[in-house]
Amino acid sequence: MEQPLVSIVIPVYNAAPDLARCIESVRKQTYRNIEVFLVNDGSKDASSPICHMYERIDPRVHVIDKENAGVSAARNTGIAAAQGKYIQFVDSDDYLAPGATATLIERAEHAGADMVIAHYYRVDGGKTTRHGFLKRRDVMDQREFARELMDEPASFYYGVLWNKLYRTALIRDNGVLCREELNWSEDFLFNLEYIRYAHRFCAVDTPVYYYVKNEKASLIHRSTL
Repeated sequence: MEQPLVSIVIPVYNAAPDLARCIESVRKQTYRNIEVFLVNDGSKDASSPICHMYERIDPRVHVIDKENAGVSAARNTGIAAAQGKYIQFVDSDDYLAPGATATLIERAEHAGADMVIAHYYRVDGGKTTRHGFLKRRDVMDQREFARELMDEPASFYYGVLWNKLYRTALIRDNGVLCREELNWSEDFLFNLEYIRYAHRFCAVDTPVYYYVKNEKASLIHRSTL
């Protein structure tokens, strides 16, 4: 299989306690052809030194320091810098399963998909539970995927960015961006906008992501969907 470049965008804001775990999970992906953008959104803690330390030791890691403007602006900064065929998003207090990127990219390339959506784990204290809805393995068109989404419109599974793989050209060609003026449901709105232009969708029932339930989340905002 061709090994296309995957751009992984990680917004960072005062994330020092969990940041190394997140970055290490990305660096240790079994799929190696990645570039990683750590977008430091004006952190006041040790996040910036941690990011730059990883930039020094791993040539795939790139740090973008910017003034604080919120998680949507940070993600948009990462999108603008991305050179990969695909984009993957990770939140700085969460982490990836070791084969996450490989699972997503293999499905995308095999199916010619514009979006791949995967199951995930929710970590709440000492309890880890598995979540996800789509179990069908075929390729869905826009109408079929929208019908599935409407069955569970308020779920993390459909609403967030971090359990999905996106095609960079589709984002760029259609000006799909996170809404920086919003601080609620911006993930879901990004997905709805992206779905307008995507034609082929597929799912994997392998959990690829560990979402860590954190009442004091390090990002300015965590989607409530």
